Amino acid sequence: ASLHRLSPPVLPRYAELHCKSNFSFLTGASHPEELVERAAALGYGALAITDECSLAGVVRAHLEAKTQQLHLVIGSEMRLTLPGSGAPHARLVLLAQTRRGYGNLSHWITVARRRAEKGSYVAHPGDVEGKVPNAPMLAGLPECLALLVPAAAQPFEDVFAHAMWLKTWFQDRAAIALELLHRAGDDDLVDTVVRVSQFTGLPIVAAGDVLMHVRSRKPLQDTLTATRLARPVAECGFALEPNAEQHLRSRGRLAALYQGEWLENTMVFAGRCSFSLGELKYEYPQEIVPAGETPASWLRKLVEAGI
Repeated sequence: ASLHRLSPPVLPRYAELHCKSNFSFLTGASHPEELVERAAALGYGALAITDECSLAGVVRAHLEAKTQQLHLVIGSEMRLTLPGSGAPHARLVLLAQTRRGYGNLSHWITVARRRAEKGSYVAHPGDVEGKVPNAPMLAGLPECLALLVPAAAQPFEDVFAHAMWLKTWFQDRAAIALELLHRAGDDDLVDTVVRVSQFTGLPIVAAGDVLMHVRSRKPLQDTLTATRLARPVAECGFALEPNAEQHLRSRGRLAALYQGEWLENTMVFAGRCSFSLGELKYEYPQEIVPAGETPASWLRKLVEAGI
């Protein structure tokens, strides 16, 4: 009898599109460089750094991605609230496709941060409906992709409504992120997301809601949560993440959790994001001086007038 050699399983291609670094203060438990290095080691096709209402971690990630020759996607997570009541709306991940998309995302982050005290932000659905005074260009957030991140506890009707809203404003630039983290409700979440996808036509992309590059950072992540809540770790209870699944997982484990199409869609969406921080250059603002004056001569006149 001949012996048949078992061929090793073919690992799926994968890009992590939802990943927060320690620049999501007191939430992320890994440096951007550690996340990029780990993603490259796992053979990921791309990694998105999506700190919450921030782009602070992307410079370090960009430098490390150049070293690792990994495709880096620049993005941000935004939790929307309704104006007036402050009731939660959709949770989104935005990914910049181009230089213009990066500018629009930066503008929205600035708008959301200016509404709130330092260290927090307020983002409304109306922001991407063209309702921001002096910023109508944010309507539909041109040249950015948008992922809806539903939770297992959300009713089907809410997820469907958010998905339809997202499709209205982002059209073919929208998708639903499915994050399976071995939690109670995972089966319900899959059922809801699949049904919403069928009704809306939005594709499903796998994602990990990553907070750390390796699972051994969980004690640190718990400590960060306790610090944010100003309570001892032992008193944080259900405020702590229930397990250590929010790390960069191996492609073999991902293949066991997700349908192949959902994993392949991550590469499709990452491939639509061509923007690199290397495209940016310093743009010195136009000098505001009267005709016939140089900046130095006008400054002299202003100083003399002040004296």
